[in-house]
Parts: sequence; structure tokens; C-alpha cells
Amino acid sequence: MEPAGAGAEAEAGAEAPQEAAAAAPSPRRRLLAQLGAKLCTWHILKTILLGQMLSLFICGTAVTSQYLAEQYQVNTPMLQSFINYFLLLLVYTTILAFRTDGDSFLQILKQRWWKYLFLGLADVEANYTIVKAYQYTTLTSVQLLDCFGIPVLMALSWFILRARYRLIHFIAVAVCLLGVGTMVGADILAGRQDSEGSDVVIGDVLVLLGASLYAISNVSEEYIVKNLSRVEFLGMVGLFGTIISGLQLAIVEHRDIMRIQWNWKIALLFAVFALCMFGLYSFMPVVIKVTSATSVNLGILTADLYSLFFGLFLFYYKFSGLYILSFVIIMVGFILYCSTPTLTAEPTAVPQPRSTGLDNAGLKLEENDSQTPAATVQFTREESVVVSTD
Repeated sequence: MEPAGAGAEAEAGAEAPQEAAAAAPSPRRRLLAQLGAKLCTWHILKTILLGQMLSLFICGTAVTSQYLAEQYQVNTPMLQSFINYFLLLLVYTTILAFRTDGDSFLQILKQRWWKYLFLGLADVEANYTIVKAYQYTTLTSVQLLDCFGIPVLMALSWFILRARYRLIHFIAVAVCLLGVGTMVGADILAGRQDSEGSDVVIGDVLVLLGASLYAISNVSEEYIVKNLSRVEFLGMVGLFGTIISGLQLAIVEHRDIMRIQWNWKIALLFAVFALCMFGLYSFMPVVIKVTSATSVNLGILTADLYSLFFGLFLFYYKFSGLYILSFVIIMVGFILYCSTPTLTAEPTAVPQPRSTGLDNAGLKLEENDSQTPAATVQFTREESVVVSTD
């Protein structure tokens, strides 16, 4: 017969593993904990908040433009863009002209003026072609084809910024595009589908062109703000954007401007549009610098939904539960994309002779014609590089 103490110890020893097993989290709980730790971070929360702030700025420009068009028959997208570029010129070009650190304003113009001219042209025409497309094609076509800019942006980032994507990024983009498709379906069911348009082919081509130009502008913006400065980007875009939009304004919209019956309400709507556009241009480089151009473009897909929510009260749109579903789907895809950072491919370190011409990596023009000794590159069997000079 065993002692009573020994029996109690045996029972306690048998109960200990059972308590430990009960206390250990299940695999499902561990998976949820790991997923929560990965997604619920300050970086992702900050990215979401900044992205939705940009969406609200875009919503403000869309609502004011639509209110001007429907209530006062004012369709002057180039005039509205000109006011924004002029504000950028007054603020950031002035700061750039008087700053003491970095390249001076005249040095920037002398070295890379033509690059900013091309960037300003792409930015101005991207805004104009998208707005112009609404006159030829349907709202559905614009919303769907405008997403063409995202794969173009990813391709340009791959080749120009050397961004390398993982499988989760492609899945996240697909989820976001599914959310856009859900939003378009909700528009059709809610009766927001427009007429067929005067020329659908021209309108669709304008949307694709505008989306591609936006991608070029955004990739250039990401490169400049991460390698040069935000003030230089905004100052140069303000300068050349004002010149280009001003010339185009005088050519294509001077008659429309003359027909405007100005009053304080129209002036207020123009002012709100300009402030929203100025805020969008001022804060987008900040967001792109901490994330990427692709991430920003995924985040602002919700701008149409914010415009719809305002339209429920201003333009008496019909509501559909699919709008909420599309918002959730887009946000899930956006969070998935931000959960895993992209990789950056390292450039191949091969000596290059210096000469006058383009320097794509530094966005500068070499101005010295200094001659360098000719270099001979030989590859040995171990794949090392042997460089000899004459």
C-alpha cells in the first residue's frame, strides 16, 4: 500500500501536463496573434491615415468640380489646375529660390530644366486627359480603366526605382482591383451609370493615356523626393506646371472662362478646389517618402467612395451596401500591400567612364568634359572583374 503523500504527488504530476496543455495557445490563436502583430503596427496605421487624408483631398476636388459643373455649368479643368500650379509657384518655387542648402534655383534650372519640363507636361496633361475623358466615355469606363495606371506604375518602379515585389504585393493589388470592380457594380445597380458617351473609343484612350501619365509623374515624384528634395519637386512642378497650364488655358478654355457668371459661391468653390489640390500636392510627397508611389495609389482608390458618400447628401445618389463592401475590400488589399515592404535591387557596380550627357541615376547633367583613361574590363574564370587602364 502506497503512502498518502506519494499518491497526492502522483496525481499532481499527472495534472501538471494537462494544465500546461490547456494554457498553451492553440495553433489558430498563435496564427491570429502573429497576424495581428504583423498588421497592427504604427507604420501601417500611419500609412492608412496618410493615404485616407490624400483620398479626402481628392474627394474635395471631385465634389467641388462636380458642383461647379452641375449647379453653375462651369467646366474649366485647366483653369482649376492653373490656380493650383500658381499656388505651388508662389509657395515652393519662392522657397526654392531663396534656400541656402543644396543646389541653387539657377543651378537646378541649368542642369535639369528639360527633365522638369517633361515632368510638368506629364502632370498637367494627366489631369486634363482624365477630366476630358468624361465627355466621351462613361463613368464606369473611367473608373475601371483608370486602374491601368497601377500596373504601369509597378512596371516603371521595377525598372526605374529597382523595386522588387513579392507574391503578397501582387495579391494585394488584385484584391484592391476587386474592390474597384465591386464599386463599379454598385454604381450600375444604384443607377449612377451614365449614357454611352459621344465617342467611347476616344474616351477610353484618353483614360489610358492619363493613367499612364499619372504613373510617370508619380514614379518621378518618388525618385525626386527620396533622392533630392520635396521642395525641389514641388517648386519645379509649380514653375513649369504654371507655364504649361497657362498656355493651354489660353488656347482651349478662354471662351469657357468668359462665359462664367462670377459670384461669391462660384469663387468659394474655386477656392475650396484650389486648397484641396494644393494640400494634395503638398502632402503626397510626404506620404510617398515614407511609403511608395504604388502604395499611395492603392490607398487613394477609396477617394471615389468618399465622393459618393458626400454625393448622397449633395447630389442625392442612391446608396448601396456594396459601397461599404468595396471600401472594406480596398482597405484589406491596401493593408496587405503595406504589411510587407518591397525589396530594392542593388545596382551593378561596374566602373563607368565619365562624359557629358545624361545621368539617369542622379537626375543631373555632367558638365565637365574631363577625360578619363580608357578602361579594359576582363572577366576571369572566378567571375571577378579585373580593370586595367592605359
